[in-house]
Amino acid sequence: MLILFLIVLVDLIGFGIIIPLLPFYAEFFKASPDTVGILMATYSLTQFIAAPFLGRLSDRYGRRPILLFSLAGSSIAYVVMGFADSLWLLFLARAFGGFMAGNIGAAFAYVADITTTENRAKGMGLIGAAFGLGFIVGPAIGGILAGPDAATANYQLPAFAAAALSALSFLMALIMLKESLSDEVRQRNAALPKKRQWTLFVEGLTRPVLGSLILVTFLSTFVFAGMEATFAMWSERQYGWGPMQNGYLFAFVGIISAAIQGGIIGRLAKRFGERNLIVQGGLALAAGIALIPFSTELPVLIAAMVILAYGFSIINPSLNSLVSQNVGEDERGGMLGITRSASTMARVLGPTWAGYLFAIFGKDWPYFGGAIVMLIVVVLAIQLGRKNMQSAN
Repeated sequence: MLILFLIVLVDLIGFGIIIPLLPFYAEFFKASPDTVGILMATYSLTQFIAAPFLGRLSDRYGRRPILLFSLAGSSIAYVVMGFADSLWLLFLARAFGGFMAGNIGAAFAYVADITTTENRAKGMGLIGAAFGLGFIVGPAIGGILAGPDAATANYQLPAFAAAALSALSFLMALIMLKESLSDEVRQRNAALPKKRQWTLFVEGLTRPVLGSLILVTFLSTFVFAGMEATFAMWSERQYGWGPMQNGYLFAFVGIISAAIQGGIIGRLAKRFGERNLIVQGGLALAAGIALIPFSTELPVLIAAMVILAYGFSIINPSLNSLVSQNVGEDERGGMLGITRSASTMARVLGPTWAGYLFAIFGKDWPYFGGAIVMLIVVVLAIQLGRKNMQSAN
């Protein structure tokens, strides 16, 4: 588990480096706010396509080769980004990088392979903590390397730094990561009939509990991704911030996320249960994102980010834990890939939706809309608990 944590951490630091500067990078090529949203969504669109495919391959051939292949590809994608001299090449780099990022289903399946039902939420939280830590270090590094002024920012250096970190993550996996899936399970999975990606989607969505979990995953990520895609533009108009200031703020969010997912999520899950944590997280995320438009002063914005980070940090590991508990060993990678695809499709539609709200109605509307969606998530999560109780009876 520690080795996988370190591999994901290093890779996510590289990803985090790009987050605070990508909107400014796109605007450097004269992109409008809605085009920025589409650029952010492109990465997730190709990840959506790749996640079930790579997850299913990991069920058949093992988690390790899929992780190695995708980490090498991520490094190449960042190199292309560093050399981008036009908007279309930036889109190409993000599309290829997103496809390689489809490996996350295999990473979560690796966790499920080596944990028990009792400690799975804690294991999923540990990988979530790697995400959080990646967003602590990554955005701060990206902001420092790019500089404080969007007009004179260095966009190439952060991209090359991200490429180097993905290459380091590849080497760590090559040398230290052992396969988690036994030969017996891989052979049994390889003998099963191959299913088309859309067949897997239909199977996942039509199972009562699993389908609800996938829908909640989609909606909560939809809201959070819309915030990520538009916040740099919002803060530039609200406070006059550039990449560095946004990098520090995202790092602050990462600290909170890492502390929750790496430290207390296991205890919270044992005390409240994963379903109750999803309800709590939905309410917190709704409150935090609704507070952003009213953050005329920095302390109010920090409070909003604390509430928002808490909400998203307890929803994700709780959802992944419940999904893994509702699928069989022979389909774990594929179904976690489906769940990840729902999340990545949300990262396609969320930024696009938020970008259009920003461009048409103004900078505050992505957050008003996001709060409304999160209230829908809370209702769905409450119904999920009732549905599970009814099925148990």
